[in-house]
Amino acid sequence: MAISFQKAFGIHQHALLVRADRSEVLANNIANTDTPGFKAKDLDFKKALENAKSNQGFHLEKTHERHISVELKKHDSAVMYRVPNQPDTGDGNTVDLQVERSKFTQNALEYRASMTLLNGKIKGMKKALAGGGGR
Repeated sequence: MAISFQKAFGIHQHALLVRADRSEVLANNIANTDTPGFKAKDLDFKKALENAKSNQGFHLEKTHERHISVELKKHDSAVMYRVPNQPDTGDGNTVDLQVERSKFTQNALEYRASMTLLNGKIKGMKKALAGGGGR
């Protein structure tokens, strides 16, 4: 009988990847705190997770061997600009460092939770494959 990793891991494998992608978006916001005109972005987790589950990505075919390969992440359509909480300070930057740090920390905790759940699933599978007799 074949093992279906899709069934075994469920949504957790996709959630882990989306959380990693979201951390990149949030880290980019933090890195551009002082960049004039930079607009803060965030990932619509629900939309990105649906895209990841249904494998809705972009596939661009090369029509010539000298063309550059382009790989767009599945979450690109789920990245949106964040509505600023504070008035414009005059430079057009919408990044609120405290908000970004808070969201980054929350995302890191949720990433860790997804990783813990996946590790538990893997340990359970290993135990089942080994017979689970405690030998």
